[in-house]
Amino acid sequence: MPFHDSEMTTKTYDNRILLGEISDMLAQGGEVILRAKGFSMEPFIRSELDSVRLCKPETVNVGDIVLACLEGESYVLHRVFAVEGGRVTLMGDGNVRGKEHCLLSDVKGKVKTIVSPTGRERVPGKGRVWRWLMPVRRYILGVYRRVYRRKYRKEFYRNET
Repeated sequence: MPFHDSEMTTKTYDNRILLGEISDMLAQGGEVILRAKGFSMEPFIRSELDSVRLCKPETVNVGDIVLACLEGESYVLHRVFAVEGGRVTLMGDGNVRGKEHCLLSDVKGKVKTIVSPTGRERVPGKGRVWRWLMPVRRYILGVYRRVYRRKYRKEFYRNET
């Protein structure tokens, strides 16, 4: 029987509980589709529009988008900026500064695909050009936020009613 949105029940959970459970599912080899919230991965993952298909991280490389647990049990979905020994440096694509650090063992999931609101899945790139554009990223993001975010929000809310 096909799944219909009208049959879906929405529940809200504390992120530490929800993402802890997701981490356990991924550790057991499962896959999870999670709706993205927050603007730190824009323009490549759009908040509350796109979802991500997460899987267990067999390897962690520069450019991967990962779900990581930081100190204090907070979680982020950010791109790997550097891997040095057992330490990982993360930075959101929508950030112009500010990096997080964690251990390899704190990386709980890896983005396998990005799922659009229409259900189309695409494999994320490694963000090489985006990292190379770091000196001018703030200007590109400024244009994106003024133009595209407004357009997507209008479309999203128009389709919700």
